[in-house]
Amino acid sequence: MLSKFLKGLRDGIPIALGYLSVSFTFGMKAVADGLYWWQALLISMTNLTSAGQFAGLSVMAASGPLVEIALTQLVINMRYALMSLSLTQKVDKSFSRLKRWLCGFGMTDEIFAVASGKLHSVTASYMAGLIVTPFIGWSTGTLLGAVAGNVLPAAVQSALSVAIYGMFIAIFVPPMKKTRAVTVVVAIGALMSCAFRFLPVLNSVSAGFSIIICAVAAAGVGAWLFPIDDGKEAQV
Repeated sequence: MLSKFLKGLRDGIPIALGYLSVSFTFGMKAVADGLYWWQALLISMTNLTSAGQFAGLSVMAASGPLVEIALTQLVINMRYALMSLSLTQKVDKSFSRLKRWLCGFGMTDEIFAVASGKLHSVTASYMAGLIVTPFIGWSTGTLLGAVAGNVLPAAVQSALSVAIYGMFIAIFVPPMKKTRAVTVVVAIGALMSCAFRFLPVLNSVSAGFSIIICAVAAAGVGAWLFPIDDGKEAQV
């Protein structure tokens, strides 16, 4: 059991290092938007979703209602529920219901990718280690960013805030290179986002609801234009 846990810790180190830079940016932005350092840290310790946290922070900064935050998180983070359901096919009998819930809390794209790539079944001890290291990296990066946001000069903070755009580019570009469908969906989402930002009437829609509309509409158009062949999917 201990060896599996340590193996999970080691496999989670690269994820944790990657999370440090992204969560550092989140911590800085949270403080810049008016949150205290401990509030930013609390958000990261109770949520493990980069896009969801940034979107939620935008709604909070705009004084949006709770229902708007809830709907935004539902749309953005729904994929984690699907990942968790998929991973249940690989877990062994050591997973109780409580452990499954805890695993769902710690599910991220990177953690799912590492766990699902294992040829053998995944134990609860291994998943605990795989989740703990990225959790520490995400929380530590947020704390460092929040503290730095209170002490760094405004010019340095502005320069570092560009990291968030680099993060999203790093997320989108690799799958766009592989699949034309992803490129089209991203382009549709970007155009709609620009419309909600600059066009009259549309620019009065709050940040949270504009994210929901853009995400659902772009995904719907993508599903209509590029349907998955059930026969090919079954063969895979």
